[in-house]
Amino acid sequence: MIKNYNGSKLGVTASHKRAMLRNMSAGLFLHEKVTTTVPKAKELVKYSEKLITRAKKSDLSAKKAIHSEINDKEIVKKVFDVLVPRYKDRKGGYTQIFKAGLRRGDSAEIAIVKLIV
Repeated sequence: MIKNYNGSKLGVTASHKRAMLRNMSAGLFLHEKVTTTVPKAKELVKYSEKLITRAKKSDLSAKKAIHSEINDKEIVKKVFDVLVPRYKDRKGGYTQIFKAGLRRGDSAEIAIVKLIV
């Protein structure tokens, strides 16, 4: 039976992928810009946009859900104080991917993920 899996495996285990996406989204929310490879950037966009959409409810359950994904109080505070008001009228598309050429060591394609201002 053919099963359509969502997202790519990125060559790591499921727990590693989840931890990597949590860390990268925390960095994205903190610095509003992250540089990574293109496949990781595409997965990061999916993951971080779901988190922002979930945070837009701004109730207690949303805060608990975001805090369970990102274990840094300062970043969670920034999400609810800065990012949610910025995107309250927007229905999606909170991030952009810019391709930035090839990495010097292994010629992997590099991308910059930015939050839209």
